[in-house]
Amino acid sequence: MTALDGVQDGSSAINSDGSHSSGSARIYRLFGWVVLAVMAAFLINNYLTYWQNLPGISPIFGGKANGSMPILWSWLQLAIYAAFALWGISYVSRSSATLREDSARISQINAYLIRAAFFAVLIVGLVDAAISFLRVEGLLAGVVGEQLAEDLGKSRFRGAYVHMPLIAASVVIAAFTRTLGFTWLALLVVGAELMIVIGRFVFSYEQAFLADLVRFWYAALFLFASAYTLLEEGHVRVDVFYAGMAARTKGYVNAVGSVVLGMSLCTVILVIGMGGKQNIINSPILSYEVTQAGFGLYVKYLMAGFLGVFAVTMMVQFVAYFLDAVADIRGEPGGRDHDSHSVQ
Repeated sequence: MTALDGVQDGSSAINSDGSHSSGSARIYRLFGWVVLAVMAAFLINNYLTYWQNLPGISPIFGGKANGSMPILWSWLQLAIYAAFALWGISYVSRSSATLREDSARISQINAYLIRAAFFAVLIVGLVDAAISFLRVEGLLAGVVGEQLAEDLGKSRFRGAYVHMPLIAASVVIAAFTRTLGFTWLALLVVGAELMIVIGRFVFSYEQAFLADLVRFWYAALFLFASAYTLLEEGHVRVDVFYAGMAARTKGYVNAVGSVVLGMSLCTVILVIGMGGKQNIINSPILSYEVTQAGFGLYVKYLMAGFLGVFAVTMMVQFVAYFLDAVADIRGEPGGRDHDSHSVQ
């Protein structure tokens, strides 16, 4: 008997590995994967609409088009949502994974995203600081030539031809390492702050790019580590009633909280921040916005993107948390040991 045999009438079934599967479990899994699929489609459409100047899906519903492209493109963009949702449905229908297995798989996907973001801010921060140091000391032209030195002083050039390749390289590096790097990023923040103190009080040397580097890394540490902290239940919880609840009751609290408070908050951040060309996340990224300090880091636009990374990674982790909570409600074995770190 396969798991699918039991799904057709809503009854439970035993998978080949002895795990327990049922039609209701598939509904919860379907909800989680479709949420992630729709979010991925939203991000892709955001890129196509505001970076490639496609019209978006608004014209289909009577809204204003972005640019003058034919409405056919709007339907094709809408089809992306349908295609991703169908992929989620197909995956769940073909897979016999348990709720906990799906939760662990989603957490591992999230760990990869956060690793890539960590290496991106690490490498971009170091390289941009080096460029800014050479610029402020008048050494850049001697290293790279007059024309390239002039181009590196333009945010659009540095963002497109320096930052973006480094971010792409970080995505590749993240596939070959299993460390999340938060400890090292915290150490780097302390080291950068120490450089400011030593430079200011020992050598009377202070530049804007040093303070920018500290803010850049600290913002990344705070926002990127949030999803990992959620997985390890390290966020502050008002623990007046929760501690005394039974495991199943805790499951209800975590499941409802993940959907009503967690996923809804992430949705609001993404929609408000990326819902239009002038919105708070899209606008700085599209214009490669920088600080007013002439020789500071050219990373302010990336810091606006940190909020989007926060919302995406937290959404992914809330889906994993939701599936794990439902497994607790159903009394499935294999609950997480919160005394150990789950994400490798």
